[in-house]
Order: sequence, then C-alpha cells, then structure tokens
Amino acid sequence: MTGATPGHTSPQPGQGAGSIGRRGLILILSSPSGAGKTTLTRAIAQDGGWGLELSISVTTRPRRPSEIEGKHYRFIDREAFDDLRARDDLLEWAEVHGNFYGTPRRPVERVLAEGRDMIFDIDYQGTRQVRSKLSDDVVTVFILPPSMAELRQRLERRAEDSPATIEKRLANARVEIQRWTEYDYVIVNDDLQNAFTSLQGILTAERLKRTRRTGLGAFVDGLLSESEREAGAVR
Repeated sequence: MTGATPGHTSPQPGQGAGSIGRRGLILILSSPSGAGKTTLTRAIAQDGGWGLELSISVTTRPRRPSEIEGKHYRFIDREAFDDLRARDDLLEWAEVHGNFYGTPRRPVERVLAEGRDMIFDIDYQGTRQVRSKLSDDVVTVFILPPSMAELRQRLERRAEDSPATIEKRLANARVEIQRWTEYDYVIVNDDLQNAFTSLQGILTAERLKRTRRTGLGAFVDGLLSESEREAGAVR
C-alpha cells in the first residue's frame, strides 16, 4: 500500500490563512465479511500522515491473552456497560454471542472538537446508531466485493472458518449488501490499491467541506474587507 498523497493533512486552528480550522469527522467503513473493510481501515489508520484515530470499543467479554487493554478494547463489567447505556454515553452498541460491545460517546466528541478524525469499522446497524446521534460529523463508506464468487474465495483463503461458518457469513453478506444505499460512498474492492486510493480521495474531499471548516466565514469576511480597502485606495 502506498502512502498518502502530499498535502492531505488538515489545517489546524491557528495555522494557515486566517486561522481556518476544521471540526473533525467520523469515517465509517462497513462491508460484508471478506470484502476488505478491516484491511482498508488498518491501512489508512496506520498511515500516520492521515492522522486518523481508531475508535476503541468497550466490551463485557473477557480479555484474551493476546489482547491489550486500551488498544484492542477497553474491558469493563456488565454493570459499567449498563450504566453507560443508561446515560446515553454510547454512540452505538450491540450484543454478540452474549457479550456486549459499544463505542463511548465522550472520547469521540472530544476528538472531533479538537479537529481530529476517527475511523470506525462497524456494521450497518452500528452505522445507523452513530449517524442518528452525530449525523453532521459522519461520513459512511460501504465496501463491496467484485463478485460473490470472489467473496467466497477470500473467505476460504483465510482458512479461519469452517465450511458451515463460511456459508453463514455469505448468507449474512447478502443481507448486508442490501444496505448499500444507506451509505454516502460505495467502493468496489476489486483491487486493494485502487480501493485505498478511492478512500483517500473521499477523506480529502470530506475534510474540505465548507460546513466543517471553522473560521472560514471570518476568513472570507477578511478577504472582502481587504478588497474594499484596495478599491478605495485606487479611487
């Protein structure tokens, strides 16, 4: 995977023309299992030039020996999870195999207010929840496989699941793919590098949106005032 294109970093408050800053955004990637969202998420998150922060979920399931607290998950008990949910302090949550997972709201809002971006790797149900709470800050991307046959081959090449599990994942994929119209952007991942380049383009464009750029109005007012002064001097 090649690095990000030059000039993609976002202006920070106090830097650049007229101190134009930017409110951060949440970049959400969703896809059926095997279509490539996790690979793309890791690729752009690990490219330091983009400055994306991975969302760290909380979970009630026990920590596995290979997992690090605060890196893979934040491990909490059921009582703490229920408290977060009752106070509406979770942007999204779900129960999976008897364990609960969720995204704490306050750390995300703090990062956005500081003009930094976060990336989420979640399904369409989680996407709906996040969008309902922070709609203006959310950019959603759905990753499609080039074909169902290729999706099956990718799942089989991973050699992680039994044939029965693969069939279940493919059945789930058919349900998930039907949600593609709920997303802002759709990328067909027939080539990983091309998909990564498309993702970079989406992020660059979304960072330049007028509605996210704080101080832009004041900067434009300054330009117009300067223009009026120059016009008066000429007269």
